[in-house]
Amino acid sequence: MAALDLFGRRWSLRIVWELQRGALGFRALQHHCDNMSSSVLRQRLTELIEARLVMQEPDAAYALTQLGQGAYRALRPLVRWSDDWAGALADGDPATEEETPT
Repeated sequence: MAALDLFGRRWSLRIVWELQRGALGFRALQHHCDNMSSSVLRQRLTELIEARLVMQEPDAAYALTQLGQGAYRALRPLVRWSDDWAGALADGDPATEEETPT
């Protein structure tokens, strides 16, 4: 439940997503996250660092820890499912529509 609470906070998943490609400085990460407010980014980074998913490198860039990389790998099936879901919704696939009880 703690992981769901952490990832349920706005921008947390996005930060993990953006850092999976490599370390980013604060401003670059902010830019990759659609220029989210610096105060929210700072708060989320603090939470992710405390959760040991993100670390701040000596050059001040932020990177995923091994635990953070594991979290990203665990989320990849959800990304694949969401792609399928989006495609089905766009196509109007009736197999995805909920049946109405009779």
